[in-house]
Amino acid sequence: MTAIRMIARPMLASVFFVGGLNALRNAESLAPKAAPVTDRIVPAAQKAAPTAPIPEDTTTLVRVNAVVQLVGAAALATGRFPRLSSTVLAASLVPTTIAGHPFWAESDPAAARAQRLQFVKNVSTLGGLLLAGVDTEGRPGVAWRARRAAKDVRREAKHLGHDVQNAARLAAAKAT
Repeated sequence: MTAIRMIARPMLASVFFVGGLNALRNAESLAPKAAPVTDRIVPAAQKAAPTAPIPEDTTTLVRVNAVVQLVGAAALATGRFPRLSSTVLAASLVPTTIAGHPFWAESDPAAARAQRLQFVKNVSTLGGLLLAGVDTEGRPGVAWRARRAAKDVRREAKHLGHDVQNAARLAAAKAT
């Protein structure tokens, strides 16, 4: 791991440590704020995965999200599964941002500005997580490797085809 990744990943993860701990400690007080989002997500998730054990209690969902953020932050900060952990953190940040910073619902202009600022900060963090999610640390990604393998197979097939044609010509020349 490069020095910049060793410094940047814990920095990016720090907001999820703090937020996850806060949500875990204050799940009951955060649940009413999260309810409008969970009330829409839970039925959609149950419809998409009917056999999955999806909790319906908002407080439980806040705690689950907090634990996901803590585990994802720990993994990202330590460099364990950084692409997966940053992707999981990005997925958990979206409902957290929508529930936590609904600037569009604020009637007070000062409160709306404050919520908008926090919303935009979370969007910026989401951008960092998306970048971390596609970072291959200088190694080729799966898509590049698949394209390269396909190119190699085509080249080998072409060479094999030429070899077969040459062998057929030699066999025909020997037969005559």
